[in-house]
Amino acid sequence: MSIPSGLTTGTWAFDPSHSEIGFSVRHAGISKVRGSFKDTDASLQVGSTLEESTVTANIKTASFSSGDDNRDGHVRGADFFDVEQFPEMTFVSTSVTGAGETYEIRGDLTIRGITKPVVLDTEFNGVAVDPFGAIRAGISGSTSISRKEFGLTWNAALEAGGVLVGDKVTITVDAAFVAPAAA
Repeated sequence: MSIPSGLTTGTWAFDPSHSEIGFSVRHAGISKVRGSFKDTDASLQVGSTLEESTVTANIKTASFSSGDDNRDGHVRGADFFDVEQFPEMTFVSTSVTGAGETYEIRGDLTIRGITKPVVLDTEFNGVAVDPFGAIRAGISGSTSISRKEFGLTWNAALEAGGVLVGDKVTITVDAAFVAPAAA
């Protein structure tokens, strides 16, 4: 399959200041907690076809932020991410399929040393030239995981029944990449 219009072959650099890797998870069965990881890096390797293209991401678990210092400290600790022992989460694509604006990026997600396959439902947002002449591409995507499958099993029972933290975590990606310099 052909690559999306406007992409050129080569390694596109991740632009962290215009990107976000976020999450949401049900809290107490009635609301959702949202947040993001502030220290991330990724690369987009565009081949001459989709089959030759790859995406990788490295996320520093200590950069977890939900806007609440107490919760953030707990999630960075041994009950959840255990950032001392597992300082990074990674994603490595295994295939890219689709056309137009809609793609599936399949890959291996590793959290706490446990690797599971996931599918990132992705939208290609196009290519644009910024005011400084850099060529940029954007993608948005999401996937849902069971946190228990990645060893994130801590929870607390609620008095009325149920648990404090839901199992399903939705991961969202809004990423900008900068084209390789022209040869």
